[in-house]
Amino acid sequence: MITAIFPAAGQGKRMGMKVNKIFLSLGGKTVLYHTLYTFSKCEMIDELVVVASPEEVTVVRELLKTMDGLKPWQVVAGGLERQYSIENALEVVSPGTKIILVHDAARPIISTKIIEKVIEETRHHGATITAVRAKDTIKVVDEKGIVIDTPQRNGLWAVQTPQGFQADVLKDAYQKAKEDDFLGTDDASLVERMGRKVKVVEGDYTNIKITTPEDLIMAESFIKRRSNQ
Repeated sequence: MITAIFPAAGQGKRMGMKVNKIFLSLGGKTVLYHTLYTFSKCEMIDELVVVASPEEVTVVRELLKTMDGLKPWQVVAGGLERQYSIENALEVVSPGTKIILVHDAARPIISTKIIEKVIEETRHHGATITAVRAKDTIKVVDEKGIVIDTPQRNGLWAVQTPQGFQADVLKDAYQKAKEDDFLGTDDASLVERMGRKVKVVEGDYTNIKITTPEDLIMAESFIKRRSNQ
């Protein structure tokens, strides 16, 4: 059994709006709809767990009830940090779950092809991340704004989601992080500190996260192109 978890509690402050960005319209549907519908089209996925802010749990549940074509789903309340939200989701995944994917609800242009690739690689490696090669030169800067290093670009990847894990690997990593009071930057970072190797699955540059108004414009164009294809 394969479960997909969707952190969806972002408040969209960088969007300059008071509404959660997952409720924004994209091609006539909500951002959340596009994300969940693509995962539901993937035959390998069995269930969906959406993590909403406590005050939006009821709203998200009612919204999902209006969406046709979704895999079995449930909505749980998130915590103050993304990591705590995923912890809550891990408590409700079905007992028979063997693989868990974690995907940002605000990444609506994901493809079933990448989802399937992440699942296959997770079966072989135990832990995977989706990422794309860095296109820009990256600078390491100190607290005074002075450049202190320019790492070689050919070894740099920009991490996306979904990230995939064998269920016991992810649960053990979260338990260890809780015991150590460690707050990671993403799910893979918790697994990495356990000494586990994480496999990179090459993603797609269109798999953007809706963070700013410009992202929404780009996503609209990607949705239109997908529809035309």
